[in-house]
Amino acid sequence: MDFRSEKIKLCQLIVHKEAAFPCVVELGRQTLVQFKDLNDSLSVFHRTHIHEIRRFTELERSLRYLETEIVEAGARSHIPYIDTYNTEIIPQRVIYDLETRILELEKEVRQFLTNGSKIHINYNKAREFRHVLQKVEAFFEVHLEDKAFNLLESGTGVNDVNEFGTPLTPLIDQNSTPWFVSGMIESAKRVSFERVLWRACRRTAFVRTADIDEMFEDSLTGKPVEKCAFIIFFKGEKLQDIVNRVCEGFNAAQYQCPKTSRDRQLAIADITIRLNDLKTVLEQTEDQKISMLRNIAYDLPDWQRQIHLQKSIYHTLNKFTYDSSGNFVIAECWVPDVHFESVKEALQRGSANSGTTIRPIINILSTNETPPTYNRVNKFTAVFQSIVDSYGTACYREMNPAPYIIITFPFLFAVMFGDVGHGIVLVLASLAFIYYEKMILSRRIRDEIFGAFFGGRYIILLMGLFSLYTGAIYNDAFSKSFNIFGSGWVNSYRREDLKSWENTSFLPQLDPATSFKHEQGPYPFGLDPVWNFSVNRLNYINSMKMKASIIIGISQMVLGVLISFFNHKHKSSYVDIFTNFIPQLVFLSVIFVYLCIQIVAKWIYYWVVPDIVFGYNYPGSHCAPSLLIGLINMFMFKPRAPQFTNVTVLENETLSSEYPQCHLAQWYPNQQFVESILVAIAFICVPIMLFGKPICNKIFHRKKPRLVVHRKPQMGFKVQIESEEIELIPATTDLKNGKIIETPVEVEEDEHVNTTKIN
Repeated sequence: MDFRSEKIKLCQLIVHKEAAFPCVVELGRQTLVQFKDLNDSLSVFHRTHIHEIRRFTELERSLRYLETEIVEAGARSHIPYIDTYNTEIIPQRVIYDLETRILELEKEVRQFLTNGSKIHINYNKAREFRHVLQKVEAFFEVHLEDKAFNLLESGTGVNDVNEFGTPLTPLIDQNSTPWFVSGMIESAKRVSFERVLWRACRRTAFVRTADIDEMFEDSLTGKPVEKCAFIIFFKGEKLQDIVNRVCEGFNAAQYQCPKTSRDRQLAIADITIRLNDLKTVLEQTEDQKISMLRNIAYDLPDWQRQIHLQKSIYHTLNKFTYDSSGNFVIAECWVPDVHFESVKEALQRGSANSGTTIRPIINILSTNETPPTYNRVNKFTAVFQSIVDSYGTACYREMNPAPYIIITFPFLFAVMFGDVGHGIVLVLASLAFIYYEKMILSRRIRDEIFGAFFGGRYIILLMGLFSLYTGAIYNDAFSKSFNIFGSGWVNSYRREDLKSWENTSFLPQLDPATSFKHEQGPYPFGLDPVWNFSVNRLNYINSMKMKASIIIGISQMVLGVLISFFNHKHKSSYVDIFTNFIPQLVFLSVIFVYLCIQIVAKWIYYWVVPDIVFGYNYPGSHCAPSLLIGLINMFMFKPRAPQFTNVTVLENETLSSEYPQCHLAQWYPNQQFVESILVAIAFICVPIMLFGKPICNKIFHRKKPRLVVHRKPQMGFKVQIESEEIELIPATTDLKNGKIIETPVEVEEDEHVNTTKIN
């Protein structure tokens, strides 16, 4: 990976129209060019190859439908993994055969699924009918019809006329047998169904329901639902019409049951035989569907790749224009300087594959446009480059931050997430992703969360490795400490005293002055394990991590500012150097770098033992400087004690007393004066960063030369720049007749230098 984006050239391609397609194929295989859209003024529907794109869009829709059916049928595992870098293009005559085959397969699958759906619906209805027959037979076995007849004849029930109205008068003889209908309804609608029937029929209908143990499929959603069988007794055709309307409103299926028990038994036997036949047909249909979809799944990835490549090629060809003769296509593209020869060779191969004898022409154009940014990446660095690009793409030829974050990003993660145990988990998981990379890709897993983890397998590996290092420094593995080098602390209490404090709230403390082994020096590596038993463990460790994070974070900020200097220098933008880089670096140094120096100095010089530090008498750890409050006092210009202690000499006797809040005192000579100067410098840098560049641009803009353009007769142009005249004649060749023709010329002023370019 380079530290700067690649140099890019704007090239013009002139290719015979017969060779345009194979030339785009060869260029697309290497992904070395970015074409400009020369037809941006045209709508999508007025492009040259809109009909081809519509064809392939329709084929992509068909393939998506087939893939959906394959996944729903559970045949995803039969979809083979194909190399995404395979760019072989099948001939055009094969594309037409493939198009016919795909459309026929879609039609066949749709017809097959439609027939299978109809059979499945019939099977479900037959199941429901059998259960209804069985429940109705059970109702008549207990002579439910007699109870219904007596109830309807007596008219018992709720007699509130104002609520129900007058009972409906039957249209048949009162001595006739009550009519009944039976069917199936969802169990959740049973109570509402009975209440509506009772009110709609004005208490002249008798309803009973029975639960069914089996689950059924909803006819609309296909989800499993619980259903129950019902039977309704009533008298008269008018009531039958009301019952039918209520059943229709509740989406209740009615089934015509025989009147006699013998007929119902025969119907049950017939429907059972039919169910067995339908089940056999469904199983065979399902097997045939699975077999057909598996055969399609084997060729599906290759078909998708071919259709996608064809559609992409025609999208690219829509960006080309034709010359006046219509025999040549003209394209403009950005080409990396390092790949220029490869592009020429690809054009030659494409022209040779087309069979034409006219060789393509590639010209380098001069332009004021800013080229696109191109950073070469590989499988390892692609994830880091994507992280950088998610925040913004660097300008052309700027330094690429991606090589730096290969180290800084995982290490900063490890500073926050330092744990040996968790680091081992991350390392093992990432190594598994890397080892089984091809197998995982062949699974074609589309889960978004899993895809994020798998795509970042290399960055997870580095984060795990750095977590092992920082976890060893923190002496932390699954929140437990290791005792490898022993402890640098000793117990200064007697065993009897410790036993007497077991049932009390007294917390013994280890004084560093007496309990630490000073002769051994610092702990050999990492954190002393004795801190795992300390009450103030989190306060100590979090303070250490916070200070380390500040130092690392500010170091990264300084690195970013230094990188900006090289970008400004590369562009020869001295305005940015003096109005952005220098004020930013000074502001960062006088505030944050100064804070980092204080952190390191406090770590080195201030200890529990009284000492002379920077010429001042340091009484002990209770007077260790407070960096946070000190930084606040620095900006507020708050007066502070000149040192930690006040020394007074009286009659050959020296008296020393500590200042109140000695941790807020100055801890080196002239500290308040130095910090006042630093804050003043920081305040001066702010307006320079805000208004420096706009003012400089306005001043330099007034000094730019005026451009006067005179048009000569016929073809020439005369450009006058501060009393100097230059004649420029455009030379555009007519590819058909080989003549020089006149074309419009645009005169543009370069932004950085006082020159004029002709496009």
